[in-house]
Amino acid sequence: MSSGELDRFTALYFSYVLYFLISLQMRCTLSLLVMVLNEGRRQRRLILECANNETSALLHFVPSPLPRAPRRCWMRVRSKDWWERVVLKEFTDEDWRMTFRMTRRSFDKLCGLMEGVLRPQDVTVRAPIPLQMRVAIVLYKLVSCAEYSTIAKQFGVHKTTVKKFVYSFSKGMVSNVINDLIKLPTADEARAIARGFEEKFDIPQVVGFIDRTHIPVLPPSDGYKDFVNRKGWPSYVLQAVVDHTYRFWNINCKMPGCTREADVLRQSSLFDQAHLLPKVPREIGGNSVNFFILGGPAYPLMDWLIRAHRRPPRLTPEQLQFNVRLHSARSTAETAFRRLKSRWKVLLKKSVFHYTFTPYVIATCCALHNFCESEEEDVDPDWTEEAAVLERDLPQPDSRSYDEPECPDGRKIRLALTEYLKTNFPLNAVS
Repeated sequence: MSSGELDRFTALYFSYVLYFLISLQMRCTLSLLVMVLNEGRRQRRLILECANNETSALLHFVPSPLPRAPRRCWMRVRSKDWWERVVLKEFTDEDWRMTFRMTRRSFDKLCGLMEGVLRPQDVTVRAPIPLQMRVAIVLYKLVSCAEYSTIAKQFGVHKTTVKKFVYSFSKGMVSNVINDLIKLPTADEARAIARGFEEKFDIPQVVGFIDRTHIPVLPPSDGYKDFVNRKGWPSYVLQAVVDHTYRFWNINCKMPGCTREADVLRQSSLFDQAHLLPKVPREIGGNSVNFFILGGPAYPLMDWLIRAHRRPPRLTPEQLQFNVRLHSARSTAETAFRRLKSRWKVLLKKSVFHYTFTPYVIATCCALHNFCESEEEDVDPDWTEEAAVLERDLPQPDSRSYDEPECPDGRKIRLALTEYLKTNFPLNAVS
């Protein structure tokens, strides 16, 4: 082989070797790229972290121009000093009554009633808020109508905690406890109520007076007009039957403010359960008269609901006497509503609750009113004056008379009662 051929052979050999090495390098590079692309997110993150660690190691001795932010604790420390030291240890009964509308004894009894509703859970991340503090937070909201954030600062909790307790308390009250505080009277209770009304107003067989008041509500944008009453502000109608001790034994608070009183009555449980009223008849003017309810001119006349005589061109003296005594009996309902709103100021201000939840709050306040009346908790005159001032901003709408035909049985009972008053109480006794 000549030298020229040897050189060509050597050049060709090195060319093949170089081509082989280049091909092998390219295959390795492509394989590594495919492997990296096929790796999951976790592997890529580990590769990046390794790269960052190497970079940090190189810059380890370079001082950082920005200071490190201090580590923050996830749980904010709040002070419960006012509740734990001031209220529980230093409050007198008068302080309890002014702040929570009841004495410490009544408050502890209420906590017992609500234990099944607001009892703290056994396992929680943080220390559970005691039952007494939960009930106090709800009462403070109903009494003061303060903002959630204000109450939260007072008790040392978060404002969402205050809202959660108010909602849990009200829904638990309506679903469970309210049936023990607002209920249809038994036969013995009905007799006691009838005696109380007769002693005060001389009308026998009366077991309650039915009336209504309007409670402010935050209405929905869709259907706003349905909630606007005749005074031009949105409300719910609270219909209640009141006994002689100013306690409610039936309520309805689900109808919007534009609804007439007679329509509210027809949509209430009272209308459906009127046949369940105790039947203890009494002979009056030759007629057997069962227990019945008195009502104003906005309600229909029925055999279990007696209203005043309508005003024809002229009322007889006997009819006028009956109307005057019935109007006097209405003071029981007016007094009950006044005491209710004096205790729970949340019923006097424009509501911050969702309109679907407002009936729960109204019913809860009515139940708490009955509880306070049963425990003989007085209403301070200052509360009543403050309530009267607040109510001027939202005046109550006037009632519209019910002009439909009257029930014959109701007219018969009303005539017997009119003759009874004429016989037993001289006309000159009525001014």
